[in-house]
Amino acid sequence: MSAPIIETPRLILRRLASYDAPALHEMLSDAETMRYWSSLPHVETAETEAWVADSVAATTRGDAHDFAVLRDGRMVGRVAFWMGNEIGFLFHRDVWGQGIAREALAALLRYGFETLQFKSVRADVDPRNLRSLAVLERLGFKRSGYAERTFKIGENWVDSVYLELSAGRFASGS
Repeated sequence: MSAPIIETPRLILRRLASYDAPALHEMLSDAETMRYWSSLPHVETAETEAWVADSVAATTRGDAHDFAVLRDGRMVGRVAFWMGNEIGFLFHRDVWGQGIAREALAALLRYGFETLQFKSVRADVDPRNLRSLAVLERLGFKRSGYAERTFKIGENWVDSVYLELSAGRFASGS
């Protein structure tokens, strides 16, 4: 499958590349951005470079669909499908509250349903992450479950809220 470029009114989504590591490190090393992520903030750039290399390799194998989100030529986030149809996302703090995540995720969902032919898309969110839950629910995701102590981040266990969106419930104009 060729590497798609997805365009929205304000954004370009393109395959994640190794040269995205410095921009991603800015996000992955920020404690506030990483507060509800499934790992601790990255300390060393090499950690982010390895993470990006793993993501690029997974995309090359077809095990993931990982995209850099660009606004005015600057990388402001990352959206992905991994583990099949599970969606994940991370955005730079300076674009929070501007509708960027919703716009990028709606474009990724269209790609998932129309191109990848997913019947549904899943999400696993820390229940304290109210912003991410709100974005997903505005896109039509419904809560489908809850589990305690699903991730150990540093010394702390966190829970998971599971959400799902079926192809039939997604409005392509979202």
